[in-house]
Parts: sequence; C-alpha cells; structure tokens
Amino acid sequence: MSMTPVVQPQHLSRKAVIYIRQSTGHQVLPNLESQPLQHAMRAHARQLGWPEERIEVVETDRGRSAQSTERRDGYKALLADVALGQGGIGLSYERTRLSRNCTDWYPLLDLCAYNQCLIADRDGVYAAATPNGRLLLGMKGIVSEVELHTLRGRLIAGVQHKAQRGDLALA
Repeated sequence: MSMTPVVQPQHLSRKAVIYIRQSTGHQVLPNLESQPLQHAMRAHARQLGWPEERIEVVETDRGRSAQSTERRDGYKALLADVALGQGGIGLSYERTRLSRNCTDWYPLLDLCAYNQCLIADRDGVYAAATPNGRLLLGMKGIVSEVELHTLRGRLIAGVQHKAQRGDLALA
C-alpha cells in the first residue's frame, strides 16, 4: 500500500468510485484506447490503498457528453455517494471525464470539501477541503470549460470554411 500524504485512513474506510465516460456513442466503439486507460484507474485506487472490495466502477454515462449533468445518471450517483459521505475518493482518468462545465463541477468540489472526499486523476490526488487542492481543482475546471469552447469554436469554423468552399453537404 503506497498512500500519498493526502490519503488518510478516514478516506480508505469509505469507497473509491471510479467514473468512466466517453462523450458520444460514436466514440465508445472506435475509440477503444480510452476505455483501458480509464479502467486502469482501478489499479491507481489499489496503489493508493483501497482494497478491491471498496472499489466501485461507474460507467453508465458512456456515450454522454459532459456539457451538463442531463441524462448522466452515473455522475449523479457519484454526487450522491459523496453527499452521503460514502465516497472516500472519486477517480477519473482526467478531469474532463467528470465535467466540462463549472456549474456542475463546483457543487462536486463543495460536497467533496464538506465530506472530506478526495478527487484523483492520472496527475494526482487532490483534497477540495484544502486551499491548494481547491485552487488546483478550480483551475482544472476552468481549463476544461475553456477547452470545450475552444473545441466548439474550431468545429464551427471548420464547418463554415467547408460551406464557403461549397463542400458542405447537409442531410
């Protein structure tokens, strides 16, 4: 067991919830590399000290966008676990798997801070209850939301450019 200084026995006495999501149904089938990377978070939870019987994988939101929590029952289940004090840590391969919207991100951070639940991704383990943890998680949320706007802008610009060339075919 190789706990980080952030992980304490109080966290390990609760469950580790691994949240797995891909944005669209189209991505679930051809983008097969993402799934093993996300499932590898189980090994990360074990390395942090969680026993296998307290590790839960939530992947009911495969094929759902993180733009909002609408129709994302897995994310809502994660929120419920944290709100009820059952979660010791919420893990996702990267922060964007959880949310690309600060309106949905900050309630999770608030619940984690209040109930002493950690958040982990492939880069680290964060305690939303500490100033540094909150700062890093907040910045990750802002970057993720800006990234969504950047991606959307790039896609719209591509469609407009294609239309200007006369190559846009609409069904």
